[in-house]
Amino acid sequence: MFKNLTKLVIALTLVLFALAGCGPQAAETGQNLPKTKITDMLGREVEIAVPANKIVAIGPGALRLVCYVNVADKVVGIENVEKQQPTGKPYLLAHPELTEKPVIGPGGPDSTPDAEKLASVKPDVIFVASLVDRVQADELQAKTNIPIVVLSYGSLAVFDEDVYRSLQLIGKITGNEQRAGEVVAYLKKCQEDLNTRTKDIPEDEKPEVYVGALGMKGVHGIESTRGRYAPFVAINARNVVDETGKTGSVMIDREKLLIWDPDIIFIDEAGLNLVQEDYKKNPQFYQSLKAVRDGRVYGQIPFNYYSTNIDTAIADAYYAGKVIYPEKFKDVDPAGKADEIYRFLLGKPVYEQMAGDFGGFKKLNLTTP
Repeated sequence: MFKNLTKLVIALTLVLFALAGCGPQAAETGQNLPKTKITDMLGREVEIAVPANKIVAIGPGALRLVCYVNVADKVVGIENVEKQQPTGKPYLLAHPELTEKPVIGPGGPDSTPDAEKLASVKPDVIFVASLVDRVQADELQAKTNIPIVVLSYGSLAVFDEDVYRSLQLIGKITGNEQRAGEVVAYLKKCQEDLNTRTKDIPEDEKPEVYVGALGMKGVHGIESTRGRYAPFVAINARNVVDETGKTGSVMIDREKLLIWDPDIIFIDEAGLNLVQEDYKKNPQFYQSLKAVRDGRVYGQIPFNYYSTNIDTAIADAYYAGKVIYPEKFKDVDPAGKADEIYRFLLGKPVYEQMAGDFGGFKKLNLTTP
């Protein structure tokens, strides 16, 4: 009987040692965490252990949304394009530590995710924007054996329900639902404020405006513009390009700009050098524009860097409002408002750095470099 009791004690001891050895490992791999079924922006059902503590975000704009939800500290790897090209991206100015993370693939709007490198950093979830369709997302999930959650910027990006849903997905999966809700509420508040200030202005009392030199897979001159330009839409501005019925990027004939002859011209500062060089070659063209003659040409900070920097786009809307409708925005200091937006969404005021890189909110002299 004594021998049997001894064997039982030994057996129980071994079991306890085994359980003790397995416990931390199970917790580390998320096996003990509750699993939740979520539906991503492609309508895919994905099962994930929540909260996810190690994440990566790939594709245009995915890492930015992660930073908005304040979970940059959970990122375990970034794309090479983020590491090599941080300029123009407020989320990397606010979180420079991200550029020290391991590279998990090349990145870029037309890149192919690197399943091997993604798996090597052992994330609990991979957030993806734009790079994959439904089939490709399933294939990447099968290759990495890691849940793939597809996000979306929708068609508007700046104030878009798909962005709000994407933020809420990130919040739910990372355990930061409250923060995600606060971000969505803040974005909606900005939209409401911009609209309320400008919605009742009669159309015939609005100056005609134009924005040129907008980036579109590279920098361009004054002919590069947009129909339904987001900052103008937000403040109900009278964008001359909208008469074409086109939305998104548009390359116009410069003679059309002479016909429109807008009251105010904004220049995307990423393309400002090209406009200034063009001015030297074609001063007569520019002097034919009343906005140039009247000194009503203004700089906008570029916001299209690896998809839309929503923070900068909203700041641009407030600055455009200040220029176009000064009485409606007399309480707004554009630089201060930009920093309020950056501080809320990213935790740091980075307007000074953005202005240092591009020029900031100011009246432009096209003859001065």
